[in-house]
Amino acid sequence: MSLTLASILGINCNLIVGGKAAEVQHSGTNGNRPNIIVLMCDDLGYGDLSCYGHEILKTPNIDQLAEVGVRFTDGYSAAPVCSPSRAGMLTGRDPHRAGIYDWIAGGSTHLRNAEITYAELLKEVGYDTMLAGKWHLNGRFNQPDRQPTPGDQGFDHWFATANNAAPNHRNPSNFVRNGERVGKTSGFSSSVVVREALNWLEARRKKESPFLALLTFHEPHTPVASPQDLIEEYSPHETTPGQAIYWANIAQVDKAVGDLVAGLKNMGLYTNTLIVFTSDNGPEEWMRYPACRLQHGSVGPLRGHKLDVFEGGIRVPFIVSWPAGIGGGRLSKSAVSSLDLLPTFAALAGTKARKELALDGCDLSEHLTMGAEVVREKPLFWFYYAARGYANFAMRDGEYSLIARRTGSLFYPGLPVSHDDRFPVINSCRPRSHELYNFNQDSRQVIDIKRQDPELFERMRTNLEDRWKDIKTDLVDWNTKQKAK
Repeated sequence: MSLTLASILGINCNLIVGGKAAEVQHSGTNGNRPNIIVLMCDDLGYGDLSCYGHEILKTPNIDQLAEVGVRFTDGYSAAPVCSPSRAGMLTGRDPHRAGIYDWIAGGSTHLRNAEITYAELLKEVGYDTMLAGKWHLNGRFNQPDRQPTPGDQGFDHWFATANNAAPNHRNPSNFVRNGERVGKTSGFSSSVVVREALNWLEARRKKESPFLALLTFHEPHTPVASPQDLIEEYSPHETTPGQAIYWANIAQVDKAVGDLVAGLKNMGLYTNTLIVFTSDNGPEEWMRYPACRLQHGSVGPLRGHKLDVFEGGIRVPFIVSWPAGIGGGRLSKSAVSSLDLLPTFAALAGTKARKELALDGCDLSEHLTMGAEVVREKPLFWFYYAARGYANFAMRDGEYSLIARRTGSLFYPGLPVSHDDRFPVINSCRPRSHELYNFNQDSRQVIDIKRQDPELFERMRTNLEDRWKDIKTDLVDWNTKQKAK
């Protein structure tokens, strides 16, 4: 199945189609500060929702968020893989600046206290904060004497797993609540996460202060488990074994989102709550390893999957709703990123990011509330040294995408097993063998146009190299705990 090209092309960086932007004040001093909820799925593909063109999946609750808010055709994750993407989403900074280069499998790597999350910024200006779901930003999770916990990163209340739900999405037993192990839970993971959030909201219901809730769903990442009634609903439509289980997994997330919205309405919180719905990266590739037999994610008309810096690995669903502040039914073709959340939330809350930390995202608040042009000082940039495809670098500038390989052998034979030891490899990487694509004409990135417009190519090549040089100054050597500079 695929999306229509009309839903993805025509990439004018600052275009809003349909609907009306709501002109609201968003200074933190006038009482209009929104509550904020971020919903992030794990490995959800660009084409995995009905509002993004899926021909079989039904996601009415998520679709409704788009109906009352803004659906972005060109929304991006901070990285094509889990831990770096989450670090970028929380800090507004390229994850390499935080020293998080790959998914964290143990060891010294973690989100350091030196990084400032949007939870910390909002907490400083009166927001209550909570996290529920997958964390994956510690090599040594829930060991506060060795590494920071989510509580140290700005979350008043946290209910999290180190990585995936275990043993699977049904009745997971590996949650930790504020440092204490919870044991076996009841229900599917996304519903467990939403229930925790609603219980927390109910407990603070009489408080007048705004809140931030980050809900990071485990679905549809492996190990997958889905409700039987939903599997039976989709079974007649599957053409490959396992599709119905995968589709039911996403339908379960949609149900959880519906429960969340219903709870917000019952508490009188819905109208002034800004909700962001997105994914940490593109979908897993079917049968990349045995557990992926149930991974049937869709990239729509894009090229690549998770672990790729081609569009299918980094372009993701991106929806923002806020009934009190955003005119509904809008389609935006602006290029936006999870890196933009921190500066956007800071602006809406009436505060600012720390000047001493270089940001890579931009403030979307006026684009959301008034339809203003997105002003991006830095082109969107990605680097993943261990990308599955031959491309490791990518940069988005307007309707153009530049990709490049890195120096060194393709798979780096002898690459250290420990992620803590990979700093020398990453620090030595430089872009080479570039390719240039125009999204308006080539959504699948197969026609290299660098020879057709050498002036544009040279400008973008230089910008990509400059972006990488700038980011490299903040790389962290986990063996010495020192920055590259």
